[in-house]
Amino acid sequence: MAKKQGGNVVSAVRAIAEPLAEQLGYFIWDIEYLREGAQWYLRITIDSEEGVGIEDCEKMHRAIDPLLDEADPIEDAYNLEVSSPGIERDLKNDMQILACEGWDVEVKLYAPLDGSKVYRGVLLGLTEEGDIAVNIDGDGAEAKIFPRASVAKLQTVYDFGA
Repeated sequence: MAKKQGGNVVSAVRAIAEPLAEQLGYFIWDIEYLREGAQWYLRITIDSEEGVGIEDCEKMHRAIDPLLDEADPIEDAYNLEVSSPGIERDLKNDMQILACEGWDVEVKLYAPLDGSKVYRGVLLGLTEEGDIAVNIDGDGAEAKIFPRASVAKLQTVYDFGA
């Protein structure tokens, strides 16, 4: 396989990882290929309907490592990490947003909307236009709609004190 760079690495790794994850009973939550300092990291995040633990991450790591060595889609030396998305997770795409409908979320905006750049509420999902709907008041009365382009970060939040 020809060596890939950047976004092409993620696509090449996804093609290898998704069928393997499905075979093992997981699904791919996210794949990142990035440089931190002098090191390159390939981060594969897995999940399942029952959640995943350290044993699941180890199982996926052991299964995918030889497949990546054989396919050799990455030019640079890198560190392979397999993890769960955790209880507080970034929501970057439609699949992730839809999977977390009904969860408590925090929306951080690039610019203030109605006087605030940060909102918390219950994720209702996506509008037909693809914008993000959140119940801010908690009473279910009316959704606040956040245009996708205005959202800097969307993340699930967990109240550890409850």
